[in-house]
Amino acid sequence: MFARVSTYKTSPGTTGKPSDETVKRVLDLPGCTGLYYLKGDDDKSLSITLWNTKEALVGSQEPAGRIRSETSREQEMEILNVEEFEVLTEQLKE
Repeated sequence: MFARVSTYKTSPGTTGKPSDETVKRVLDLPGCTGLYYLKGDDDKSLSITLWNTKEALVGSQEPAGRIRSETSREQEMEILNVEEFEVLTEQLKE
């Protein structure tokens, strides 16, 4: 599994939470297996998308970048950083 972590600076007073349509667009990308959105206390937020293969991660770079840019403009957020990782451990407590 692989992950893309995007870091944003949100506008004061907004959460930058993605719309249901944005979430659907991301989850509809081939190989996407999940999405997390995290909001910090300092007008900083993260999105984490999960991908089943390295090929899916790489293949999603352009369409995900488009979605990220469109959403950032709509939500008045600044994209600070985008990084990609291999997920070495995946465990959720039941």
